[in-house]
Amino acid sequence: MVSLKDHSTPTGPDRIVISVDAMGGDNGPATVVAGIADSAAKNPGLDFILHGPEAELQRLVARKRALEGRVTIRDAADVVDMKDKPSQVMRNGKGTSMWSAIDSVRDREAKVCVSCGNTGALMALSMIRLRKLPGVNRPAIAVLWPSRNPQRFNVMLDVGADIRADAEDLLQYAMMGASYARNGLELARPRIGLLNVGTEEHKGRAELRAAHDLIAAQTETGNFDFVGFVEGGDIPGDRCDVIVTDGFTGNVALKTGEGTAQLIGDLLKEAFAYTPLSRLASVLALTSLKRLKKRIDPRRVNGGVFLGLNGTVVKSHGSADATGVSAAVKLAFELARSGFDDRLAARVASAAAQAQDAAEAGMHDASEAGGKDSQAT
Repeated sequence: MVSLKDHSTPTGPDRIVISVDAMGGDNGPATVVAGIADSAAKNPGLDFILHGPEAELQRLVARKRALEGRVTIRDAADVVDMKDKPSQVMRNGKGTSMWSAIDSVRDREAKVCVSCGNTGALMALSMIRLRKLPGVNRPAIAVLWPSRNPQRFNVMLDVGADIRADAEDLLQYAMMGASYARNGLELARPRIGLLNVGTEEHKGRAELRAAHDLIAAQTETGNFDFVGFVEGGDIPGDRCDVIVTDGFTGNVALKTGEGTAQLIGDLLKEAFAYTPLSRLASVLALTSLKRLKKRIDPRRVNGGVFLGLNGTVVKSHGSADATGVSAAVKLAFELARSGFDDRLAARVASAAAQAQDAAEAGMHDASEAGGKDSQAT
């Protein structure tokens, strides 16, 4: 029988605790428990606080030997449905597994929250329970995108936290994305690209052109390189490490990429099953096909990170299977181990202070100029 540490929090030297919403996914809590069990087997220093109906979760956890002594169950009877509006959840969601999971991060019992639930509700609850970092106007969702770069992934943000973004928001996304790339991909000086309809500086909306100049001016402060405007083809490329865009464009690109990866996989299966010779070829190329499948499988890069909050939240796909949940937990574990929260907070605070200093200096210069004009008159 698996021992459960109900009503307490896992403790121990150098152990990292992840708070998991067991009830948010389309496939139910059994899939979530299977995913965290897979992560537990691979990471001995990882413990969990699992949120949902206590009796049901006890039965599921008891079947997983890898979770023995490593799970705290927090009873939460209510569930946030995929159809629930964020405003309704903020008013009436206190008894839900999602609310409980976020509060474990808020109360510093866990380093990161992971949920497969309703994205809008998760972001709304995260904002009211964790609050935004000082200086952050709009939080962003960042994802890892398979790429040709040596690190095999690029960071893209925002992919759906907010459909709008002005020039200052895009600058903040660049700063947060650079911090994520340093901690998540171990890049000392990430290269930032701003997504646009062309690479020429005169192209794009006014806020994009303004953001271009703002980001370019912060390269030394932010410890990153700015490559300028990039196009859609650069998202999986090697021209930059971080792609900055608004949430509307980013979400469309993300869903298009996932759909394309699925299409490629289906077409390959169809092609290799077409004739006896093609089936033989698939056997001969089995190792290469498995490697390709792993590279383009969206489940293995599952997990969007909410950036700009007083705590880290990882959003897994609602349709994630155990492999997808395990990938999201792995990402949460790596970010927690790197001290990402504190580093991001320090980076954003520094950028906000410098932006404020620049604004005050500009006001002071304008005031002095006005005084000189007045004296001349």
